[in-house]
Amino acid sequence: MANYQLVATSAMGLEAIVAQEVKALGYETTVDNGKVYFQGDETAIARANLWLRVADRVKIVVGQFPAKSFEQLFESVKALPWEKYLPVDAAFPVSGKSVKSKLFSVPDCQAITKKAIVERMKQHYKRLGFLDESGATYKIEVSILKDVATLTIDTSGAGLHKRGYRQVQGEAPLKETLAAALIQVSKWNPNRPFVDPFCGSGTIALEAAMFGQNIAPGYNREFISEDWPWMKAQIWDTVRDEAESLANYDQPLEIVGSDIDHRMVSIAQENATEAGFGELITFKQMQARDFTTQLTDGVMIGNPPYGERIGDVEVVEQVIRDLGQVMKNYPTWSVYMLSSMKNFEELYGRQATKKRKLFNGFIETNYYQFWGQKSKRD
Repeated sequence: MANYQLVATSAMGLEAIVAQEVKALGYETTVDNGKVYFQGDETAIARANLWLRVADRVKIVVGQFPAKSFEQLFESVKALPWEKYLPVDAAFPVSGKSVKSKLFSVPDCQAITKKAIVERMKQHYKRLGFLDESGATYKIEVSILKDVATLTIDTSGAGLHKRGYRQVQGEAPLKETLAAALIQVSKWNPNRPFVDPFCGSGTIALEAAMFGQNIAPGYNREFISEDWPWMKAQIWDTVRDEAESLANYDQPLEIVGSDIDHRMVSIAQENATEAGFGELITFKQMQARDFTTQLTDGVMIGNPPYGERIGDVEVVEQVIRDLGQVMKNYPTWSVYMLSSMKNFEELYGRQATKKRKLFNGFIETNYYQFWGQKSKRD
């Protein structure tokens, strides 16, 4: 098997969590803004796609070099060993982006990159005419940051947040990758009760169930690199068999999701059924302030409404006040809330044990963490 320079991309602020996940798979990492680099073979590509809960995509880094002129870009792209990755009939669309660079015209950068790859391929495969591009797809990106170009090939296809279980979603759905990150930061384990009092379409509860039973998040979906001739079917079969053997379907879980909107509760239930957790997760219509439990040492994770629409702020503020009041009755429970409200702690009535800045899409939020007391049974 060959060895590849790989990169798992992530949302800003989640790099450290993705790096932990990559290390857990057995690979050494180097972390940059929104990127976690590691080395691996074809099996590493398959395993990373199947197992990374928080990463956005897994890409192969073909090359990186200075690019201050179009000529330099063309010659440097052409010098890369594209034949190592692309067969003669490869379809290779080129996307691009440029930030703080002399070569700021993205369409020109894309066209020049494409032309350079075509030249390299024609030379290597001894073709005079056009390449027909009738085979498998290899999505290439030319990304130029501060005059340094990075050429990558996407191995994932659809973003890794697309687990395949979400049939319907609400107006402002939380990405599955961010939901998984919220769970990992909380250090929740499947022996503790779990509640999301603002469940929406059920994403956080569903991610908790997958995490709790150690089910690989990519187990029920396909990846673009499965069509590549050198990513043999046997590799994917072996990696999926490994994932199946590691899943703990018998792990009992106490997971509850609730929402004030009965339509969202129905959607969450549909999504849970699609994911195979229909009997495992309890969804119910309820306001957060009506939360009660006999259980101790639980974890509550939620993404309460942000009050983005006019007139909503006062309603959201009251929801947070009510939640703070209710949770005073459950001192052994740890509460984790993702919110854009700057005065969240004041409304909740308690200073957070820790805060972590995260982006929910383009919205800057804080992940407020209120750790519970250890119960006497410990």
